[in-house]
Amino acid sequence: MAEYNAMELMICVASRNLEDGATVVVGTGAPCAAAMLAQKTRAPNLCTMFEAGGIAPRLPAMPISVGDSRTFYKALHAGSMPDVMETCQRGMVDYCFLGGAQIDMYGNINSTLIGSEHHKPKVRFPGSGGANDLASLCWRIMVMTSQDAKRFTEKLDFVTSPGYLDGGESRYEAGLPAGTGPYRIITNMAIMGFDETSKRMKVLSVNPGYSRDDIQDNCGFDLLWSDKLADTKPPSSDELRILREEVDPNGYIIGRG
Repeated sequence: MAEYNAMELMICVASRNLEDGATVVVGTGAPCAAAMLAQKTRAPNLCTMFEAGGIAPRLPAMPISVGDSRTFYKALHAGSMPDVMETCQRGMVDYCFLGGAQIDMYGNINSTLIGSEHHKPKVRFPGSGGANDLASLCWRIMVMTSQDAKRFTEKLDFVTSPGYLDGGESRYEAGLPAGTGPYRIITNMAIMGFDETSKRMKVLSVNPGYSRDDIQDNCGFDLLWSDKLADTKPPSSDELRILREEVDPNGYIIGRG
């Protein structure tokens, strides 16, 4: 039971960051698995929200989309996207999970395109959806992603969702709510937070099997390092059992690790 893959580790770490009674907007996949695991372990009163309008459902199984009927099952509220975004705007959402093709040292995210020409990109992605709203309005943003130097890049090809913009106080000077912003970047190699003053990405803990050199070599910008750098705690036997048997028994998510 002690053996685990990178996806299982990231899900377990993410779930530990969700405290009981908090509110979190999740998409499908790994973020949803992390929320479900948190509910079944240490945060039974965690309120999960889905972009399409499901608020605090009792998920019978892993949904396949944010509009899946399971995201409304025995929910406290079966609403719409405006309902969820309005809740974010009111400052009532503690966490959200986002992802993208690129992320920079300030936690800005690109999920729009790769290339220098907007009308003729090398690759075009789905774009923001509700990600920009969530990144702008939720208190704490978390990202779960594999790590490499192309994804963790010094300069984004396009800023889809704002992190700390140019660092320092630039996010708040741009008019976004004070106190909001990127919180944790969870990768297969490390757990990162952000420096309180510069708002640059900072390594907080190193995942089992990796070194400081591995982490820096797979990042396209210079990382900051915590003075209290820790080793990431591996998944426990209970976490793995619940994740594999109750959260994702068919291996739709953890099978990708």
